[in-house]
Amino acid sequence: MRWSSYAEADGTVWTAVWRDDVLHPVPGTTSLVDLLGDDGSRLGRAASDALAGPAVDPGTVTLLPPVPRPPSVRDFMAFEEHVVTASAAIGLTVDPLWYRQPVFYFTNPAALRGAHDPVPVSPGSAAFDYELEVAAVIGREGADLDPDEAVDHIAGYVLFCDWSARDLQGEEMKLNLGPAKGKDSASSCGPWMLTPDELPAAAAMQAAVNGRPYSAGRLDALYWSFGEMIAYASRGTRVVPGDLIGSGTVGTGCILELSRVHGADAYPYLVPGDRVRLEVDGLGAVDAPITAGAPVRPLRKETPA
Repeated sequence: MRWSSYAEADGTVWTAVWRDDVLHPVPGTTSLVDLLGDDGSRLGRAASDALAGPAVDPGTVTLLPPVPRPPSVRDFMAFEEHVVTASAAIGLTVDPLWYRQPVFYFTNPAALRGAHDPVPVSPGSAAFDYELEVAAVIGREGADLDPDEAVDHIAGYVLFCDWSARDLQGEEMKLNLGPAKGKDSASSCGPWMLTPDELPAAAAMQAAVNGRPYSAGRLDALYWSFGEMIAYASRGTRVVPGDLIGSGTVGTGCILELSRVHGADAYPYLVPGDRVRLEVDGLGAVDAPITAGAPVRPLRKETPA
């Protein structure tokens, strides 16, 4: 099943299941997170209720992120090709610790955007980038899970893009924290959540900028599985319904990697007016225009000399 959240012109938000190319809203204004929390029975009942009702043309509404405001967003770095290539491009080798435990950071749940929403460049950035990823949506609460248990806590998967300001990220991380403002201005998600039984294990992943192919990879190239990532995320704490667990960038899945291997002239960073299209088999596409960001506002006033 495919599940989306959408807004009508008056701002009313609905949760809906897809049949063919149309949406069937769940009666009432229940959020997708409200339908999670068990073994999938609530989703099944809600789908039956929705499919018995009227259909909505997706072209007449605004698609939101499937989980518009997740409780948390953890983004991992689980594709070996990306880690190796990005490290080698700056003269580094991969820390052996990466092969012993997965690594993630928390990003901003309030900055999530729908699949067709414009994406502004992070304020002050001249090195704006996309990251082609998949994220799991947590369906049931759990703590201290093992990987096999963790897989059973996945409600579905979404296409995910972690928009990144590489210059700001580099500056932030010099201070041994971050990536902070290098990452938290926007993430794109959607257009739907696909239940696990329908996601191809070797789903093709691709990206294009202004119609030119940039990135190509496969989901089964993950070094760390989603079960392992979620188990690690739950260690000593809880994962809860609606949490997003990002895979990190697939190999070749960002301009940072491509530009350092093939040159910045061949793969320049994004600027206002560019259009980025990301696709994953079964998960649809993010098709996002890049727009100008807000100006940087000084933190302190200049003191006259």
